[in-house]
Amino acid sequence: MKKIAVMTTGGDAPGMNPAIRSVVRYGISQKLEVMGVFRGWWGLINEELKPLNRRSVSGIIGEGGTILKTARCPEFRAQEGQQRAYETIKKNNIDGLVVIGGNGSFAAAHEFYKKFNIPCIGVAASIDNDVNGIDYTIGTDTAINTALDAIDKIRDTATSMERIFVVEVMGRESGFIALTVALAGGCEDVIIPEKAMEMNVICHDIVHGNLVGKMSWIIVIAEGAGKADDIARQITEMTGLETRTVVLGHVQRGGRPTAASRDLALNLGKAAVDCLIAGKADMALGLTAGKIVEVDFKTAIRKKELKIDNFYKLIKILT
Repeated sequence: MKKIAVMTTGGDAPGMNPAIRSVVRYGISQKLEVMGVFRGWWGLINEELKPLNRRSVSGIIGEGGTILKTARCPEFRAQEGQQRAYETIKKNNIDGLVVIGGNGSFAAAHEFYKKFNIPCIGVAASIDNDVNGIDYTIGTDTAINTALDAIDKIRDTATSMERIFVVEVMGRESGFIALTVALAGGCEDVIIPEKAMEMNVICHDIVHGNLVGKMSWIIVIAEGAGKADDIARQITEMTGLETRTVVLGHVQRGGRPTAASRDLALNLGKAAVDCLIAGKADMALGLTAGKIVEVDFKTAIRKKELKIDNFYKLIKILT
């Protein structure tokens, strides 16, 4: 192992930059050359890459986003695109890849490894925390705290104006962010893709609460479970109570990574380089039970089951 490349793919997550910094600086300390691939798989297909040194990653540890950029790349799904990416790897004498991203990124890396035998190590970075076999991914803590800060502010207005708010957070297929911020924010209810929506129950609870003097209410909904405007309209129609909406959107992807996101990123970056040096491949790295774990890509890309019962019970008990 003499030369490695690092890239970021899929949706950006706060902490990707510290991970890049770790791969580059630790890799150099191990006498490796490190190449940066721009815009993920698209960059490999179109040979958009350059050598990185210690100064290349100076000052990025606290920056959100990714200096290597990221882009969707439908071309990589085709054999021609994969072949062009492989040719870029061989032309530049790259011996291994560090892929920083989520389960979609790892599915592509797994396919690439199977076809061309290029060692790929994944660094789990996803605000949705949806990589199977891994408890926490880079960016999750930051995204949750960003959403929680917004909900705390919304709570001030909801209480002062005695209103119902429906707050939409990110989570197309996973309700992890919604569940976590609903519990931590003291919210009254949560709607997620993993559980059937029970509007009659939600509205009954709101009306009952209103009758006994509870005049404000916050419901968190993951984007994959429905739209805040639609839910708010149904609540107003069923309860006769004014309901407002807030859609947090991509604000959750940005911002300075928290200490937890940075520390995880820095440790996973180092671990990824160590894996390549040790001859390992076709696996993702993340945090489980407080330790860095190695999960084969076939496992990592499976649908992650979110254990929701305890979340739901505690949210309702503490309402």
